[in-house]
Amino acid sequence: MNFEKRKRFRNALAGLLLFSVLLSGISGCSRQDPSSQTASGSASSPGYTENQGAYSKTTFALSTVITITVYQEADAAWLNDCEQLIRSYENTLSRTLETSEIARLNSRAGNEVSQETAELISTGLYYSELTGGAYDITVATLTSLWDFLAEEPAVPEEDQIREAIRHIGYQTVHADGTTVTFDDDQTGIELGSIAKGYIADQVKEFLVSKGVESAMINLGGNVLLLGSKTDGTDFRIGIQTPFGSNADYFGIVAASDQSIVTSGVYERCFQQDGKNYHHILNPRTGYPYDNGLLSVTIIGPESTHCDALST
Repeated sequence: MNFEKRKRFRNALAGLLLFSVLLSGISGCSRQDPSSQTASGSASSPGYTENQGAYSKTTFALSTVITITVYQEADAAWLNDCEQLIRSYENTLSRTLETSEIARLNSRAGNEVSQETAELISTGLYYSELTGGAYDITVATLTSLWDFLAEEPAVPEEDQIREAIRHIGYQTVHADGTTVTFDDDQTGIELGSIAKGYIADQVKEFLVSKGVESAMINLGGNVLLLGSKTDGTDFRIGIQTPFGSNADYFGIVAASDQSIVTSGVYERCFQQDGKNYHHILNPRTGYPYDNGLLSVTIIGPESTHCDALST
């Protein structure tokens, strides 16, 4: 591992805190709803609000409820700009939007991407290599089979899964500057496991450029704290109890200027024939991971790295 990679990994792990909940008594399955917030923290009414010096904007993007809150005097236009920034990245990085850079790569409509997309792909490939493929951004053929947002989601046919995993392999993707090439014509990139973290980091950079010193960026399970509360104390962030209600927390984290990212088997899932199927897929088997964990929370300075590590 070269110096830059060691530095990046060391930064990602700085201040890392890991919560693991062992599998026990699964009953039911939650699905994301635009009217409620499944992320840690409190829900807000949709749209822009101002309350006792806190300026907040809530909307639906990235397939989840997102809330940006600034805890100091702020221009309402800044929060609108944050929303537009999020939607711009979604339009660039989403696998399912035909006009996105990722969709164009996967359809082989071109192999040139923006500098930001190239850097995120390189980061995803780094974590794919670091984990020996346990985490792999080339799972597009597989994730396209598992539609957890369908009205009636179902387990794909076994032969479809076998065919999909034949085309998974981070080693077959090559990022050279802004040029991305594939050894396998059917291999596709899926950045859903890292994109929200990256987008949260970009929103933080934007707010910092406006002089904001205290804010919370909540992208549905990805919480990024800018600074501390206005009185200098830590924010307190609830970690949701797996399969519990949005207000049911099994732990509280006190933190400032950190990212808190949770991945859990309860976020997107369904039951079929009495078995729970969730969205965290094993690239080697093609089925959801079955490792005894219900949720994992990573705390660190950069949301991009926390997002990948929690997955």
